Amino acid sequence: MNWGKGIIGGMIIFMLFIISMCVYMFSVPADEYDEKYYEKGLNYDQDYNRAKQVIKDKAEPKIEADSCCIEITFQQTIIGQVKLTRPSSNIADKIIAINNKNGQPVQILTANMPKGKWQLTFEWISNNKAYLYQKEVYLDK
Repeated sequence: MNWGKGIIGGMIIFMLFIISMCVYMFSVPADEYDEKYYEKGLNYDQDYNRAKQVIKDKAEPKIEADSCCIEITFQQTIIGQVKLTRPSSNIADKIIAINNKNGQPVQILTANMPKGKWQLTFEWISNNKAYLYQKEVYLDK
C-alpha cells in the first residue's frame, strides 16, 4: 500500500464521520427552552421582593409530608396557590388553589402523585402583602 491510498482512505473516513455527525445533529429533537425566559427575567425583582417578605415577616409555612398527604400550616389566614412540580418530569405538575379559613392547615392528597422529589412553590396574599416561598419535599409511598 502506498501513501496515496492511505491519504484517500483517511479523507473518506473523515468525510463519512462528518456526514454521520450532520445526520445525527439534524435527527436529534430541538432543545427544550423556556418560552417565557425574558418575561421571567423582567419579573425577577417582584419575585425577589415577595421571597424577602416571607423572611422579613417570618411567614414561612410549616410543611409535613407523609404517605397520604402534604399538610401545610400557615401562621395567618391566606389566599393563594401552590404549584407542585417534579424536576424529573413535567407530566404530573399541578397548580392547586389554597385558602386556609380560620387558620386551619391545608392538606394536599398525595395518593395519585408519583413518589420522588417535588418542588413546591407557594404564592399567597395575607394582610395585603404578597409572598413567595419555595420548598422541596420528597414523597415516598
